[in-house]
Amino acid sequence: MDWNQLLSRRRLGIRHRSSAEDTQRTDFQRDFDRIVFASAFRRMQDKTQVFPLSSNDYVRTRLTHSLEVSSVARSLGNRVGEVVIARHGLTQVVPADFGAIVAAAALAHDLGNPPFGHAGEDGIRQFFEETTLGRSLIGRMHPAEQQDLLRFEGNAQGFRVVARLQSPDNFGGMQLTLATLGSFTKYPRGSLLDADPAVGGIAFKKFNYFQADAALFDEVATGLGLDPVLPGAWRRHPLAFLLEAADDICYRIVDLEDAVRLRQLEHGEVLDLLLPLVGLAADSPRLKQLTRPKERIEYLRAKAIGRLIDEVVTLFLDCEAEILAGRHGLELLDEVPSRAPMLEMKELARRRVYIGQPVVEVQVAGFEVLGGLLAAFAGAVTDVAERGVRATALNRMLMHLLPEQFVGPGHEPVADAYLRTLKIIDFISGMTDSYAVSLFKRITGMSLPMQ
Repeated sequence: MDWNQLLSRRRLGIRHRSSAEDTQRTDFQRDFDRIVFASAFRRMQDKTQVFPLSSNDYVRTRLTHSLEVSSVARSLGNRVGEVVIARHGLTQVVPADFGAIVAAAALAHDLGNPPFGHAGEDGIRQFFEETTLGRSLIGRMHPAEQQDLLRFEGNAQGFRVVARLQSPDNFGGMQLTLATLGSFTKYPRGSLLDADPAVGGIAFKKFNYFQADAALFDEVATGLGLDPVLPGAWRRHPLAFLLEAADDICYRIVDLEDAVRLRQLEHGEVLDLLLPLVGLAADSPRLKQLTRPKERIEYLRAKAIGRLIDEVVTLFLDCEAEILAGRHGLELLDEVPSRAPMLEMKELARRRVYIGQPVVEVQVAGFEVLGGLLAAFAGAVTDVAERGVRATALNRMLMHLLPEQFVGPGHEPVADAYLRTLKIIDFISGMTDSYAVSLFKRITGMSLPMQ
């Protein structure tokens, strides 16, 4: 793969550049701004990162997590860009372009997550795997379409958001640059392919586009010159490794910080993990100045992120030729010198945080909420599509709660069962946690508006 093509400024859905270009912002800065002002980005303020529906304002949401990841990603991109430009004699970009590309991709990396985070993804999958209606719906679809829903993936929904749903009147949705879209894509394959580490490595762990968006994704991959592996699958864009590293750095460290604030973990046990990572002793002069546990954790978190940025940059540059050739199959954070303490953090969160009672209770409720919403709205749109005026009165009423964008032109359901169902998933996955709960309670009669 070639950096000149990988850093393409061409925008998805646009063949020719406008003659009236913005001279104050680069194309990649404009990507960043488009994402910041998108409604899908704003809705992440009420979407779960780890702790659903938390009443503690300190705890991260998907929005604050994405902002933090973007900050780390920008640092990684700026530093990598300086060396790559010199190494390859690139003349059309500056180091800040690398940073802007990865920062924009990081802002968008969680836009496709449904309510209740990964539990929401599981809830959607379970609906199609286990319910009578879900199995009936996928029975009318082609195998690749079935796998889109049975393996529902927030990453693929995210590509759908930026490439189609946000700004739906535009071909190409938000019409981001191909460079940003490539960096955003951690798993450049469709759902039907099995994840074979021998073929695609970590890049084949999940998938990043639905069949409905295959042509759009092909335009991205072809325009960037991504190395094809199999039909419908490509090697990763090199900067996607930096996005992944920024995401991993943030969630592994700050999930523990949030857990301390919520008293799911003790201050001391997180301190014991952070101190060796940053190379400090518990009695160091700087730590002695910080008397409050909160300040100690915040200080060590900043130091740890700084150290990991250094390690990731060094590793990426050492492996750049292998990455460009598509031969690098591991996450960068699994190879850095500090991989052992980072793995310990991940395991501690898995054992003590992600299965904590407050988290699990809301996640279980999330299964019920998403399953109920899918049953109601997918059932309604299917009934109206197939029986028209003979559809039940309840289903005809439910249709009035669906915006036209998630039904079809003229508010008539589209004929294709796959596209019809995907539109309902678009509607539900775009909801905030609070709105999903509120709508579920209203349509099931658990909460009614009082006049």
